[in-house]
Amino acid sequence: MKTVLITGCSSGFGLDIAKYFLARDWKVIATMRTPRGDILPPSDNLLILPLDVTSDESVRNAVDAAGPIDVLVNNAGIGWLNALEGTPIDVAREIFETNTLGTMRMTQAVLPQFRERKSGMVINVTSSVTLKPLPLLSVYTASKAAVNAFTESLALELEPFNIRSRVVLPGSAPDTSFGATAFSRIQGNGGFPDAYAGLARDVLATLQQPDAPKTRSSDVAEAVWRAATDPSCPVRLPAGADAVALAA
Repeated sequence: MKTVLITGCSSGFGLDIAKYFLARDWKVIATMRTPRGDILPPSDNLLILPLDVTSDESVRNAVDAAGPIDVLVNNAGIGWLNALEGTPIDVAREIFETNTLGTMRMTQAVLPQFRERKSGMVINVTSSVTLKPLPLLSVYTASKAAVNAFTESLALELEPFNIRSRVVLPGSAPDTSFGATAFSRIQGNGGFPDAYAGLARDVLATLQQPDAPKTRSSDVAEAVWRAATDPSCPVRLPAGADAVALAA
């Protein structure tokens, strides 16, 4: 039986990825900042662990408690939509600490065991916003684009050890809580600057179009599964109708 460790499993993509692998008889290490045992189906193949990807100690403790794993899915992340002028540097630092450095921190922690076994897979969940320049996403896109570049370079340096790395790029997923959490963070940091109010209205109207292609959480789970199990999977894999359209 293979084992997958997934970060950010309290909701959204991470929760559905965990359910998807559990349903296919994998051992699942589901991690989240505040562990909840009621959101995943009871299973002898499930272990829920606390994890804050911004903390070296928390990462070490989680990886030690997880034991040997075959696949790491770096899914934990925070969203942000605002002009650069409306983004305090402390917020930008928090976004990079979680989305970018958190991914690197987790990957660095599992590589010794992968290298020793000469086997392993790192799957990083980023975003399709990295495929096309979009307004009000400069900081968030930068944090995710850095992970794309990191993953592709990492794939080359890990190839001699038979360790693979892949990127899954989801599109917009309004059915998850990711967007609502991001907007709450935006409002808590002063909202959009007045000079960008008109642009913000236009961008939000575009995002809220009901007939626009969107990404389902299940699309992301399926893409992560393919990345984990299909040796012919490309390094970058879009997930969701809108992501596939952007990648075309």
